[in-house]
Amino acid sequence: MLRGDRQRMVQQARKMWQYPWRYKESITFVSGIVIVGFLLQITVGAFDFSRLKNPVNLILGISIILFLSVFSFSRKNRFYKWFSGVPFSVSLIGALLILGLIMGLTPQMAGHIHSSASVPSVLGFDRMTSSWSFILIYFLVLLSLGGLIVRKIFAFQVKDYAFYLNHIGLWLILFASGLGAADMEWYVMRVYEGEVEWCASNHKNEIIELPVAVELNDFNMEVYPPHLTVIDRNTGKAQPEDRPEFFTIDTKRPEGKLDGWNIRLEKYIHEAVRNSDSTYHEVRMPGSSPAAKITTFDRNTGEERSGWVCSGNMSQLYMVLNLDTNYCVAMMRPEPKRFVSDINVYRKGREVEHAFLEVNRPYRAGAWTIYQYSYDEEAGKLSNYSIMELVYDPWLIPVYIGIFMLAAGSVCMLWTGNRRKTESDAADKNEVSDKNQEESV
Repeated sequence: MLRGDRQRMVQQARKMWQYPWRYKESITFVSGIVIVGFLLQITVGAFDFSRLKNPVNLILGISIILFLSVFSFSRKNRFYKWFSGVPFSVSLIGALLILGLIMGLTPQMAGHIHSSASVPSVLGFDRMTSSWSFILIYFLVLLSLGGLIVRKIFAFQVKDYAFYLNHIGLWLILFASGLGAADMEWYVMRVYEGEVEWCASNHKNEIIELPVAVELNDFNMEVYPPHLTVIDRNTGKAQPEDRPEFFTIDTKRPEGKLDGWNIRLEKYIHEAVRNSDSTYHEVRMPGSSPAAKITTFDRNTGEERSGWVCSGNMSQLYMVLNLDTNYCVAMMRPEPKRFVSDINVYRKGREVEHAFLEVNRPYRAGAWTIYQYSYDEEAGKLSNYSIMELVYDPWLIPVYIGIFMLAAGSVCMLWTGNRRKTESDAADKNEVSDKNQEESV
């Protein structure tokens, strides 16, 4: 009891900034760094990532590794232990979480768009990843985590393999994604069918020749069944104007309602071509368009009308079903379901690479990632060109290695944790069994 009272008295008598530093000093230090970042943001503006382009980021990365190597010679120092210890790490992670929460609650602006004069904008909340507070905390996390890894490596134990995988993987992700951000480049390329394109435009709309080229062999599109709506023949607006109604074509549910009229679907052709002035037949070809034969009933007068409607495209005219002198039923343009670009990728000194490009399924060619971006929306599936986004990221491979190590380390930590729990339960059972045997004897 006296010993506990003595420890409490020592803790109460301990002064601020007296070693060993704990959470109070760590939180104060990190808060001061954030305030310094706000002051830099106000005085010099946002951090310019373009200054870290190759070879500056390589020099900075080597400097960080050299610093950690030299700093490791003082790993028994109390400052080093605090700098790579739990209180400081938790304080840094807390600061990152708060800044990340602010970033999530504040609309972020692109780097080339001017900020407003509001206080959040002046402090960099609308460009959080390029604000000085975020950058300073990021570098401290990088150094603190690196110091911890170096300290554990010097006290290497094979049983800590999960720790090494987890922490080295996280450090590699932070290192490569942060320093490599300045080397990332975005381009938009328009490629016509049958042509090879080497040039693309950047965010400044400058046309630049790239070391990678794309040839578009074919562009294909699949569309959803379109919607029907009642429109005003004079204004072209869907009815009712305050809240337009739409009927989705579905052969399993052929009946519906539209603004005072009952609609019944008689026949639907997803790929149709006009057969005469008022009829359609199915033809699977690029110029085809959805068409439907419908019957309408006026719920007020009981009048019935029947005919074909078609959304039309660049190859054939649209068709509507007139209801009266003011209104008609029209078919909306079908929405794209899937569009695919059949491409060849050319890189200097490499063999031609063939790929099928679609949304959320990019193609990676070395440090380049090619995304399906857009197409000729007016032409729809008749589009004779495809718009692609090309992203250059030479630091992508180290990031992937870090992600793999982090995932492997997490699995190993779960496995070792379960194994230790099993061993502990077995030990408890043996202890209980031994105790029972002693009691029986």
